[in-house]
Amino acid sequence: MAEIVPVAKIYTPFSSKFGIPRQSGLAGIRGKIVFEPAFRSPEAVRGIEGFSHLWLIWEFSEAKRNGNALTVRPPRLGGNERVGVFASRSPYRPNSLGLSCVKLIRVGYEEQNAPVLYVEGADMLSGTPIFDIKPYLPFTDSIPDASGGFADEVKDQSAEVTFCCDVSSFDSVFLTQLSQVLSGDPRPHYQNDPERVYSFEFGGVHVGFVFSGKTIKVTRLEPQS
Repeated sequence: MAEIVPVAKIYTPFSSKFGIPRQSGLAGIRGKIVFEPAFRSPEAVRGIEGFSHLWLIWEFSEAKRNGNALTVRPPRLGGNERVGVFASRSPYRPNSLGLSCVKLIRVGYEEQNAPVLYVEGADMLSGTPIFDIKPYLPFTDSIPDASGGFADEVKDQSAEVTFCCDVSSFDSVFLTQLSQVLSGDPRPHYQNDPERVYSFEFGGVHVGFVFSGKTIKVTRLEPQS
């Protein structure tokens, strides 16, 4: 079998796994794709501007697998019910490969490490290796009447987000993207402690929040030094 190597890395606001949207496109998170030197040529992306969306094949580089487990416990099912690994999108997979569909915003040709792809809808840790990039084709990749299995039962679960701290020093784009991330409820569903304070890093900002009923209350926004 031929060895596969990363063709690029993507840089996002996420420095840790907690808080990353569970699927691509659920939040308007911007990402910057920088090619590895061997693939860093305008020829490699010639014609890519004609496509609105791209498929990214990437590595769950921070997911630590325990052997070749054949079943996983999806967080959306409460973390207790098991399904087959190939019936899930769990990061704990035999080959640790992920698949995401992102919107192509623009291609930067006149900058350091050009060409650089700017995308939206990312669901990856900053620095994630990308193994391949393919154009999204609406006439074959979109199947409106497809069945989503057990995921259909939980796809509409969302939370209201309120800010209980001073947000005057943060721009509207940051607050909108953070709200989109939090509305997807990043907690594992087996954790339902209203007293617990959750925290993660987003775009260089330490975010603290609590969960009350169906509302996420942001209690802390502190830029990292």
